[in-house]
Amino acid sequence: MDPTSVSERENVTLICRTKCTLDPITAYSWYKNGQPIPNSNTSSPVYSLFSVSSEDTGRYSCAVEGHEDLPSAEETLTVTYGPRNTSVSVSPSGEIMEGSSVTLTCSSESNPPVDKYTWYKKNVTSSKASGQSYSITNIISEDRGEYYCEAENTIASNNSTALMIIIAEKQTSVLTAAVGIIVVVLGVILASCLSGFMWFRKKASKSTFDTRHTADDGQGDSSAVYVNISGMAMTPAAAQTVATFDQEQDEDVQPTVEQAAEEDPSVLYSTVNKPRTKKT
Repeated sequence: MDPTSVSERENVTLICRTKCTLDPITAYSWYKNGQPIPNSNTSSPVYSLFSVSSEDTGRYSCAVEGHEDLPSAEETLTVTYGPRNTSVSVSPSGEIMEGSSVTLTCSSESNPPVDKYTWYKKNVTSSKASGQSYSITNIISEDRGEYYCEAENTIASNNSTALMIIIAEKQTSVLTAAVGIIVVVLGVILASCLSGFMWFRKKASKSTFDTRHTADDGQGDSSAVYVNISGMAMTPAAAQTVATFDQEQDEDVQPTVEQAAEEDPSVLYSTVNKPRTKKT
């Protein structure tokens, strides 16, 4: 059998030869990689393969029917083809943190093997790098985008599909966490302030109510003056003066003083009335 090396999609003819004298009606059997090829028994020493592909690559042999134990030597059929099934893988996978490194790897099937790899970034005319692997160190936000590779051998070339590189900005992540912490802290402080303010307002409102209540009680006579003399030592003359004023006070003031005294029994109130000018 004649050895053959062909390109993909070509037609191939295998011929079985022997030095023995054979019967004109001798049949032949064909084998691939040591296994019989189905429906390959023929009375002709010729076996044809049409539009070969990479699946037809292998070791072929033949034998004369009835002497299958004496097959021919194996000959290799080689089918060459350009790169195909080209793809890109990335390590590490997933979202890439800004400042870290990433490696892209190009894979492709071809015969003969790929002898040139070229890297491109989508929407950028010039190539980024060459070689089966492409590494980006200290990656930044400008490196995000779609990357693909071109695989090439002596027959043809083939591009992979584009792979998207997503980059997470480190500063954004830290800032987001910091803002979250600040919001929580401010919320706690604000809640504490509001609680203290409401308590203060409540206390202040009560004091204001007491003051207004006492003041309202004295509106019956705007000329009345209240003096807190609790705990003060009084001389006999001062006591006499107070007694004199008490005798001269109007009847409409007395309930007011008494009501004020009821507010706080521990405080002694004295009312001083301004002398009234007699009308002529």
